[in-house]
Amino acid sequence: MKKNLSPRLRQINVYPPAPPYDAARSVRYVDFLALSQAPDTEIFIRVNLALRGHMQSKMMANPGPLGLMGFGMTTILLNLHNAGFFPLTAVIVSMGIFYGGLIQILAGVMEFKKGNTFGMTAFTSYGAFWLSLVGILMLPRMDIADASSESFLGAYLGLWGIFTLFMFFGTLKANRGLQLVFGSLVILFALLAIGNMTANTALLRIAGYEGIFCGASAIYLAMAEVLNEQYGRTVLPIGVINNA
Repeated sequence: MKKNLSPRLRQINVYPPAPPYDAARSVRYVDFLALSQAPDTEIFIRVNLALRGHMQSKMMANPGPLGLMGFGMTTILLNLHNAGFFPLTAVIVSMGIFYGGLIQILAGVMEFKKGNTFGMTAFTSYGAFWLSLVGILMLPRMDIADASSESFLGAYLGLWGIFTLFMFFGTLKANRGLQLVFGSLVILFALLAIGNMTANTALLRIAGYEGIFCGASAIYLAMAEVLNEQYGRTVLPIGVINNA
């Protein structure tokens, strides 16, 4: 005969919404009923909270494609300039503020809500990078700060390259597409840093072409995540790694 729930158990228990659940990852409602009769209240609470958290995360959209698109499109535009195709105009500055900057920070906040430390760190950091880069370019023109020397700008880019290298190590447990984005970004920062420190215009132009590739890889990964989720199958492969 089933025992009645203790007052404490009845107080903390909040059952998940009605089925259906994700059969591969969720605990069935009947399992909750069984656990509710278990003497170990702590285990019941932990499983209950875990399922509630999973159900909540499944209801949230994936902010990754948004952040990747903000990064990818802005990176391509800036490096079209670095490659010598276009001058530095309001097109690049506006994209750097609104899409590369603010939208990536917004994506990072959404990754925080999902509990994704890597995504939160990456998107908020690179969003701040774009905003700071716009500041470096525009503040001297507004007579708010002195213009940076090329060598100091190279040091700035070098620090971002070191940060990106450590983030690249974090992608080794992710998919190949994300590894390609961060790996090519490490190379881009290295080329830009060395090119600015040595005032090597040829190297900066090469960096422009490499940056176009980096931005394109981010756009591909963003669209792959959107289309693969939308169709429920692999439309664009991203090189999923089995970490089991």
